[in-house]
Amino acid sequence: MPRIITVEPYNPDWPAAYKKEASQFNNVLSDLLLNIEHIGSTAVTGLAAKPIIDILFVVKSLQELDESDAAIKAMGYIPRGEYGIAGRRYFVKGGDSRTHHVHAFENGSQHIVRHLAFRDYLRRHHEIAEQYAETKRKAVAACGDSSAIYSQLKSAFIGCHEKRALEELRAR
Repeated sequence: MPRIITVEPYNPDWPAAYKKEASQFNNVLSDLLLNIEHIGSTAVTGLAAKPIIDILFVVKSLQELDESDAAIKAMGYIPRGEYGIAGRRYFVKGGDSRTHHVHAFENGSQHIVRHLAFRDYLRRHHEIAEQYAETKRKAVAACGDSSAIYSQLKSAFIGCHEKRALEELRAR
């Protein structure tokens, strides 16, 4: 059965779901993790989202993280390697009923800055977050449950506002 892409109203349980998973990762990977963050739409209060918790790892070493694949698999995650982003390690949990994504980057990666800047920008700009929710609803209606098409339909919005988020960050 293929994955069905949905965008749901904000669920106040999402932060607790993140905290539970983060706590487990902190126990399993404590020597490797420098920071762990809740990112993506489920990290923005009030924002409609796919009901998938996105987690960002900042790690000392991707090589050491790769050596921890067995421990991560034991938590129910499937390693996907870089999965289209150089310098990332990507893990998914939940199969076709996806529940969590982990995006891991080595300390100092610009991808860390980019993810956190966009999240924080949406948290500060509620009107932009609502525009993003509408963009996502339209993308779901048009994508035919294709993740690639869904992502493509959101990319112009994300690119524009990620650029603005980074400009705001530099201006601070």
